[in-house]
Amino acid sequence: MVLCVFGYGSLVWNPGFKADEEFVGYIKGYQRAFHLACTDHRGTPQSPARTCTLEAQEGAICWGRAYCVRGGPEKERLAMEYLERRECEYDLKASVDFYTEEGESATPFLTGVLVFISTPDKSINKYYLGPASLQEMARQIAKAAGPCGNNRDYLFKLEQALDSIGHAEQGVIKLANEVRKILGGIHDVFHLSPL
Repeated sequence: MVLCVFGYGSLVWNPGFKADEEFVGYIKGYQRAFHLACTDHRGTPQSPARTCTLEAQEGAICWGRAYCVRGGPEKERLAMEYLERRECEYDLKASVDFYTEEGESATPFLTGVLVFISTPDKSINKYYLGPASLQEMARQIAKAAGPCGNNRDYLFKLEQALDSIGHAEQGVIKLANEVRKILGGIHDVFHLSPL
């Protein structure tokens, strides 16, 4: 058996565990959303960070990286224990197909890939913040910080990681640029590409 995990947030640029293989690709039917509170890494209970979760969206695709751990049950168990500690705000795990080629006719490159997601309901998952305006999310991200660093670096590193894999995401770029406006433009600005 092989453990494969799809990373779409900080796992894209910092998996934090030893994977034997990693692949750039996407999953279908989900979109990335900054709707999840982080109160122990890049935020605090008093000032939660906004981090990514996935929300179901027909026709959507979400690019990221798949990490596969081979080498037996013990190695998989250690990776899973690490991930469950790190991804503690997510209350669901889903099994998804992972693709490496775009197009309707693409067949999955990997099946049974694990992905951590959150229930989009505040009464079920206390970490779910839900949608907010671009400005409100940017203000929250600009000020939040926790033991692992500040929230804006999470966003900027995700922006750079998606660009480095050749799949910059317009929503991430817009949010990052809004945070930069609040911070006074102290970070390089990524420009939106034409639609």
